[in-house]
Amino acid sequence: MTRFGPPLEALALQDVTWGAPPPGRILVRVRAAGAGFPDAMMTAGDFPLLGAPPFGLGEEAAGEVVAVPHGSRFAVGDRVAGITGFLEGWGGYANYTYLRETSAFLVPGAMTDEEAAGFPIAFRTAYAGLVERVPVTPGQYLLVLGAAGSSGAAAVQLGKALGATVIAVAGGERKTAFCAGIGADHVIDHRAEDLAVRIGELTGGHGVDVLYDPVGGDTAAAAVRGIARFGRIALIGLASGRTLPLDSSDMLLRNYSAAGVLAGPDKDPAVERAVWERLLALVRGGAVRTPVGTVHDFAGVPEMVAAQHAPEPGKSVVRVASVMA
Repeated sequence: MTRFGPPLEALALQDVTWGAPPPGRILVRVRAAGAGFPDAMMTAGDFPLLGAPPFGLGEEAAGEVVAVPHGSRFAVGDRVAGITGFLEGWGGYANYTYLRETSAFLVPGAMTDEEAAGFPIAFRTAYAGLVERVPVTPGQYLLVLGAAGSSGAAAVQLGKALGATVIAVAGGERKTAFCAGIGADHVIDHRAEDLAVRIGELTGGHGVDVLYDPVGGDTAAAAVRGIARFGRIALIGLASGRTLPLDSSDMLLRNYSAAGVLAGPDKDPAVERAVWERLLALVRGGAVRTPVGTVHDFAGVPEMVAAQHAPEPGKSVVRVASVMA
């Protein structure tokens, strides 16, 4: 990304050089990279954690380790996936990238490159929301907004694995069918149904115990009307363009709460490794799986980023290996 602006104008292919990885990073030859709405936010200049361009896009990637710092737990040749050093300008849409060592893992043999590349951000965020920040417990009702998208689809699967009854919210028949296909117990089409009314019907008047919100805006505001007493909201993102407008008086009178969720590595590397091992155990057991949607060619990255405002169901992935020398 050379400047802020529309993706077709802001993104350009450039030659760069990767040096030896510093402590805490490993250098990987990229096979595939996960994509998502944050790419569109970055190109528009709306991603608050980044500085000024130029920088490489792509928050997550999978590939083969080519270099490690002294004392690394990884070795050259390992097949790995993880979160890139995008905050330092090194994204996954490239022949090579740096992965954060604390947020990288050995890819299980049954995972494809595309599944591995699209796993880290969505599932680490879902874990932060549903385990660390707003824990959902067996038997509770979990409502997931944007459930056909990357973050939402991960939350649907993880919520099911944690024992919740999952209500998925999406727009249109194609996306609602996708949500049912990844295991949602109930699906609501927010374009055709009144969210609060359907929530009441599906929960027998109880309401939802946990609301997972990567969407914000009017859809999230409508969903809050169906939250249960002592319910909790996990504020994940703003795919609608704005965050959920919280009404503190309503929160007080109906006794519910909200927590911001910014998934980041735990300060203790051992604790962070345990998080990834728990997630990978769910993968090995078949409880969760990256719902790969559209796989894009490397040359189509600008068009892919532009389409993230209205993506197809599932996780968008960029196949990078085909451009390697």
